[in-house]
Amino acid sequence: MSTTQERTAEQDLPFDVFSRACPSRGTLEHVTGRWGALTLGALYEGSFRFNELRRRVDGVSEKMLAQTLHALERDGLVHREAQPTNPPRVDYELTALGHEVAGRLLALIECVEGRMDEVLASRERYDERRMPTA
Repeated sequence: MSTTQERTAEQDLPFDVFSRACPSRGTLEHVTGRWGALTLGALYEGSFRFNELRRRVDGVSEKMLAQTLHALERDGLVHREAQPTNPPRVDYELTALGHEVAGRLLALIECVEGRMDEVLASRERYDERRMPTA
């Protein structure tokens, strides 16, 4: 087998996010973390420049957004396009894989948003049961 055809034992194993050593676990963390999920959801709407994206993802710091975009780009979910202009222009958009992942993530987001009345009622009941009586 040539070096390009050699596979490690890790590569021969099926991906299993429940396994500590599975590389899919890191990608799942990038996608489902607060800033990753919101960034992917925003980019599902289209291409954004950095500061546009930062305004769209309300509350994210510049440093956190930069780290999130780097992680998502490394995972192949986000494409970064630097335009050779003065001043420089950098646009971010989803890759085909990122678009698929973001679409599934948005379905979850929409489900949660659509059921928030139930969630809030449940929180209230929970808090009432645990609140000490005066």
